[in-house]
Amino acid sequence: MKTLQISEQKARELYKSGSSELKSILEESFGKDFFSQKITDRVKTYEDACRELSTSPLDENKLMKLGLTKHDIAYQKLVTIIKALNEGWVPDVCDSSVYRWYPWFKTNGSPSSFAFCDSLCAYVYADAGSGSRLCLKSKELSEYCGKQFIDLWKQFII
Repeated sequence: MKTLQISEQKARELYKSGSSELKSILEESFGKDFFSQKITDRVKTYEDACRELSTSPLDENKLMKLGLTKHDIAYQKLVTIIKALNEGWVPDVCDSSVYRWYPWFKTNGSPSSFAFCDSLCAYVYADAGSGSRLCLKSKELSEYCGKQFIDLWKQFII
């Protein structure tokens, strides 16, 4: 008999589209709770997002030596986190009927008072400051991302 190795991300993908027999087999291997967890329960840190996507975390020291800034690294981390939170959903930036959500922040005039304000769903044009890679598929995920990862957003924005 051969042993099959499968990533957690792939197991979740197969579970979503699989037959009841496949779901039963996956539940025996991973446990039923594994498939019932919400993405916000599974992704609480950047490292969780990397695990969710089966990717390695960035080597920040190496990237800094190559000339990337903390801002650049924060952006790359946010892209990874948002990709994980969106669970395979990729926004069609050319389709104006598709809602895309972005966390919204306020500073009250000082970088030290940086705070999550709201989630915004708006048409985003090429000159938007946030960019299509940082949009989320729902208001709830946008609010979660803005609050849970506020320090990364602050590094990226300020």
